[in-house]
Amino acid sequence: MPTTLKRLLVGKAKRTEQAIHERLTKKTGLAVFASDALSSTAYATEEILLVLAVAVAYGHTYAFNYVVPITLVIATVLGIVATSYRQTIYAYPSGGGAYIVAKENLGTYPGLVAAAALLVDYVLTVSVSISAGVAAVTSAAQGTRFEWLGNHKVFLCLILIAFIAAANLRGVRESGALFAAPTYSFVISFLFMIGYGIIHYFLHPESAATVSVENLKLAEGYHLQPVTLFLLLGAFSNGCVALTGTEAISNGIPAFKQPEARNAATTLTWMAILLATMFIGTSVMAYFYHVHPLENETVISQFARIIFTGPMGWFYYVIQGTTALILILAANTSFADFPRLSSLLARDRFMPRQFATRGDKLVFSNGIIMLAIFAAILVIAFGGDTSRLIPLYAVGVFLSFTLSQLGMVRHWFKAGRARPGGGPGREASAADNAVHLAVEQKQASHWRKSILINGLGAIATTLVLIVLVITKFVHGAWIVVVLIPLLVMVFRAVHRHYQDLATQLTMVGIEGLRPIRHEVIVPVSGIHRGVVRALEYAKAIAPEHVTALYINIDEDTTRKLREKWHLLGGGVELVVLASPYRSLVGPLLRYLDRRMKAHPDQMITVVLPEFVPARWWQHLLHNQSSLLLKARCFSSQTSS
Repeated sequence: MPTTLKRLLVGKAKRTEQAIHERLTKKTGLAVFASDALSSTAYATEEILLVLAVAVAYGHTYAFNYVVPITLVIATVLGIVATSYRQTIYAYPSGGGAYIVAKENLGTYPGLVAAAALLVDYVLTVSVSISAGVAAVTSAAQGTRFEWLGNHKVFLCLILIAFIAAANLRGVRESGALFAAPTYSFVISFLFMIGYGIIHYFLHPESAATVSVENLKLAEGYHLQPVTLFLLLGAFSNGCVALTGTEAISNGIPAFKQPEARNAATTLTWMAILLATMFIGTSVMAYFYHVHPLENETVISQFARIIFTGPMGWFYYVIQGTTALILILAANTSFADFPRLSSLLARDRFMPRQFATRGDKLVFSNGIIMLAIFAAILVIAFGGDTSRLIPLYAVGVFLSFTLSQLGMVRHWFKAGRARPGGGPGREASAADNAVHLAVEQKQASHWRKSILINGLGAIATTLVLIVLVITKFVHGAWIVVVLIPLLVMVFRAVHRHYQDLATQLTMVGIEGLRPIRHEVIVPVSGIHRGVVRALEYAKAIAPEHVTALYINIDEDTTRKLREKWHLLGGGVELVVLASPYRSLVGPLLRYLDRRMKAHPDQMITVVLPEFVPARWWQHLLHNQSSLLLKARCFSSQTSS
């Protein structure tokens, strides 16, 4: 039954050698890795307006005029970051993004900080994107018979998280093909809305709404205040959510078809151009039409209602439908990158090894499942409210941006120092790949220019990070600031465990196989076929050193067992242990401890007779004593 259900959800398993055929083209890669960044245009402008609305409600109605200048500043930062990440792609074509760059150039701890920041941001991306998508659906449902959907936002979010997780478990190529159409539908319809909306404004300038403080929605955690530099910085930090997801392509370079680096860089360029165009266009529309954030309707929905009237009224639902789809599917970027980054951490022994294992469909299934679980918990905790989640957003991603750019500056500096007269500074291990070597030589020969670009990126992202932490700290960013060091501590603890394990398993001092003294102990609950088979097996591996162990809970039962024991034959000694408190585990562990202390040079094996029911529900009819004994034996200090 479980296997059948798995095949229904995931599909037929794929062979390892089929992995090369799971690669993505540039078109599909844009849908898979850029959906997060592109979808942010649906709410980034609104996040700026939410902070500016604080001043509007205070009485400064001109505050909304700052939306375009703030957007242009953010777009400039986007250009710098995108250009910097193009260099990262060519310098590190194996992927890994901020984690690999920071770890190789700045050290292990900066790498782990970058990884922790990205993992947190990926979880937040899923929660925010799904919540925003559901908000778009419930906005469109206002005034219709489906208005009741607004009361079930959390449930809708959980269903959508499960759907996207299941789609990703089916494989990278299949999920990419599934999500490509909605992504391009959103891009085309959104660009059309911007172009049509600007033309409509100049033809019908009277359609612009008047600014009103009624039903005005304010940013979470802000109180009424005038326009100040700090408030503008807060609006800027809120709008920086538009840059989240920019690093996704550099993390997923190996997922592209060959040549991977070139295809990834081209995809990143198109993503940045589309994102900047759509973001600026949305903010210009907000300025033209005097749209302001409302409690029950998104800014995009208000645009569409004003612009698309009469014969074009149907296009409002196209906009809302494609917006809802892209917001929901934007979570797919995190489902592509979270498992990949987790696998890199697991490969380096900073996360459990299970995260480095590919599933039936050649994807990192454990990472996908864990991301879905964490995102669902976050949605439940914050009630599926995008405005409550946004303050936690972007801090992690800009921290990883900064560490990545600083790492690239160090990388190019080392490259410049290592080239006597101008040779490449990367290790010669890449020389077997002619294309990669050519790119390395070209990049290294322009190391001064590269340092300038990445240095500018580092300065820009550092300044944004400082603004984000200062303006958002009391509004919820402190959670991320505390969580990242905690995750780094967890990574180090996991790494220490694997190091200790490697020390225990080392072959140092082992010269070869040697004979050992072996004793087998078989706990028995009576005399039956299962016990007989267990004793026969024990005699096969230690013919002269088998002991049957019985825990005396009832005197009459014990006496009957002693009387029948001699009928078995075979020379197996029966040891009866008293248990006045009717415990099975305690007397057994104490007996094992005494045997090991008496013979420290011998190996003791415990053979547990266990009944395996034919049906899963039949387990409920048995007391599971063997399972309990196994668990306690494994956790005991005497086990090895």
